Order: sequence, then structure tokens, then C-alpha cells
Amino acid sequence: MIEVRNLSKYYGNLCAVNGISFSIKEGEIVGFLGPNGAGKTTTIRILTCFQPATTGSASVAGHDVFTESMAVRAQVGYLPESVPLYQEMRVREYLRFRGKIHGLERTARERAIQRVAERCWITDVINRPIGQLSKGYRQRVGLADSLLHNPRVLILDEPTIGLDPTQIRATRTLIRELAQDHTVLLSSHILPEVEATCKRIIIINQGRIVASGTPTELRQRITGDSELIAEFKGSTEEIAAGLQKLDGVSRVETTMRDGWTRVTVTTQKDVREEIYKLSIEKGWPMRELRRDVATLEDFFVKIVAGARDMDTASVGAGDKR
Repeated sequence: MIEVRNLSKYYGNLCAVNGISFSIKEGEIVGFLGPNGAGKTTTIRILTCFQPATTGSASVAGHDVFTESMAVRAQVGYLPESVPLYQEMRVREYLRFRGKIHGLERTARERAIQRVAERCWITDVINRPIGQLSKGYRQRVGLADSLLHNPRVLILDEPTIGLDPTQIRATRTLIRELAQDHTVLLSSHILPEVEATCKRIIIINQGRIVASGTPTELRQRITGDSELIAEFKGSTEEIAAGLQKLDGVSRVETTMRDGWTRVTVTTQKDVREEIYKLSIEKGWPMRELRRDVATLEDFFVKIVAGARDMDTASVGAGDKR
């Protein structure tokens, strides 16, 4: 549904996007992440035909973004981070105006307005001036606008900014539902939101794609050895010695808390079943046993910091030459 090949964008001598390639299949929800200045917004603007690339190619729904921009725009619903709304217009008036731009005839336009108003929770403000709405409501009006012409592809830049926690949760559910009929490219700085919503994630840094995969795959790339957390009642020395003998365990750390021995087990594989069996065999009462899983935020910070360190090292090496 979205195909990007060797895409680059230069602003004078500044390379904002450096030869990136990726593809997104129909019905996928893909997170597009990166720190500020990484090239996310530039890539999104190219895909939505707001600006041209310097080199490379890109297509959306089978249409070339450089030679078939009007066809691409007809297939894309775009929600920018700062939604450009006419503050003096009422919500219904604005959506009618946008529907006319999309070429919807009157009956279809009114049905579409009713549909998106219900989906985006703006029916109670449909007749109010946009300038009187809170930022959260304006964000929802922008989302309704992006859905108005029922596009095949949705490109959402920070779709939950300004929403309260209840609305954020509802928006996550809505985005997952939209994937039944739309392909979704979602850019956000709220990493737990991306992890809860997206099936696959692309991370861009300094104009290059530095990682891509499912949230689980990305987390596993930084965990290496796993850490298991457990609490037993019994001799700390005996518990540590017993766990250390399990196959795959490389380190056992213990602390005493409220009469319970809290254990952190570093292991090359998941040995929770073996630990449970050992606790039964030894008669150690156990009140906790879990795997400490790395978060997407852990991976994001590590991969971005790693890329920065590599660039610093290369600059230093260049200075020595």
C-alpha cells in the first residue's frame, strides 16, 4: 500500500532524509518513530505530496507521489501534528467545506459528516465555532476531516496530542478498528501508545532507518540475557545456591524484604517453569515470579543513543585523520 525506495531529501547541503526504504502492506498499522529532527515529518510530507523528494521513489495505493499527486491525495487521509483549521467556521460548516474539496456530492457528504462525527466524538460540538473548542476537540475535528472521504491510507502525526486519558484510550481502539478498512501510518512521541496500537514499528534517526520490526522483536534486540524476578520465603543462601545451579542461569542477586527473599535471576532462556518446580521441591513458599520485559522506550533510547555515539566516534576518527 505504501512503497518507499531509496528516498532522500536535501535542504541545500542538509540531508533530512538519507536513502530510506520501507513498505507497508494493506491493513497494517505501522508506527513511525524518531527523535526531533530525525526526518519523520519530511518523509510524511513527501508521502502526502506536500513537498517533493530530491531522489528516490515513493508510491501510495499504487500511485506515484511525484507524478500522480492528485490521485494520491484522493487515497490519503492526513492528520498533521498542528491541525490547520479555520477558527471562525463551525464544525459542520468546516466539514462540509472539506467534503466539497474531496468531491463528495451533497447526500454523500452529509452521510460522511454524520459518520465521522460519531466515530470521532464531536457530535456534541458539531454546530460550535472551531475557535471556541479545546485543543482536544480541535484534534478530533482534524481526525474527522482525515476520515471524511473514506481514504484507503491514513497518515496520522501525533493523533492523540491534547486528548485526556479516556479519549486517548478510545482513540487507540478507533485506530485499531480503522485498520479493518484502512492502512495506517502513525507517528507519535508517546511510545506506550505506539506499542499498544501498532503491529510493526519503523525507527528513523538522523535521516536513516535504524530499526524495524514488531514491538516484541525490537524489545528482544536489547534484552540479551533475560531477567526474572521472584520472591521466596526461605534461606537466602540456599535459594541463591539452588537457582544458580539451573541450566542457563548466569547470575543470581538476592535481597531481603519483609521476611521474603527477593531474587533477580539473569538467564539466557526463560526458566520460570524450572524455578517453580524447584520452589515446590525445596518447599520455598513463593509469592511472585515474573519476567522483567524491556519496553519499547528502552529500545528507542538505546538505539538513538547508540547511533549518536557512532556518529561522534566517526567524527573523532575523522579529526585524527
